[in-house]
Amino acid sequence: MLGHDPRLRLRAAIDHINAHHADAEFCVISGDLVNRGSRSDYDGLRDALERLALPYFPMAGNHDNREMLRRVLDVPKSAMAGFVQYEIETTNGIIACLDTQKSGSDAGEFCKARQAWLRDVMARRKGQNLYLFMHHPPMDLGLPMQDTEKMEEGSTFLDLITAEAPVKFLFIGHVHRPISGVIRGLPFSTMRSVLYQAPSPAPAWDWDSFTPAAEAPMMGVVTLSIESVQLHYDQFCDYSVGAPPKAAAHQDV
Repeated sequence: MLGHDPRLRLRAAIDHINAHHADAEFCVISGDLVNRGSRSDYDGLRDALERLALPYFPMAGNHDNREMLRRVLDVPKSAMAGFVQYEIETTNGIIACLDTQKSGSDAGEFCKARQAWLRDVMARRKGQNLYLFMHHPPMDLGLPMQDTEKMEEGSTFLDLITAEAPVKFLFIGHVHRPISGVIRGLPFSTMRSVLYQAPSPAPAWDWDSFTPAAEAPMMGVVTLSIESVQLHYDQFCDYSVGAPPKAAAHQDV
């Protein structure tokens, strides 16, 4: 994938989790899970994830095939029909994994059916801490080439989740950059990718000139308590692992 080997980097990520984070409750994989959405892609991913020492929860990104994902990978039986969207109960609150995929588009959406589902979750979980995992960001992040591919109903989404302040944190994927901030008083963070990284917005670039940044991949290690959220960005391999041979001599950033 753009000269990078997803198998080597996934193997490195799983090895790192098994060696250093086997005490975690579970792993959330926030998408994209595969690139082409084919049966062979999901079969290969499922086989690789059998080595993971933790339970895992898959989510859909813009490159995923919902039907194939649900057919091949384990999705909670309570997941919303037709979507990869569900709740995870923890001792310190509820995690809601949202399906933001818009079929046929790299952008995301928050349709009325998914809005109704989230309203129901918020009503049933009133008084409990609620943490949201999602693929597409609902706001601009200062990334000119990626901000056009955010969740299209972002304002509606933010209106909903901040109305009664039940949501404590947003965990966001999609952009392949580590960004943290606050939107309408709500903290959020994005992640680098397990595969390749998008360049910084400066100097400016476009999709014709796009080349992945020579930066090492990372995963996020989240610790929740009733009173706090901690997110550690954890580099699990050197940039040279699974990188294009011509760039293997680059230093990690």
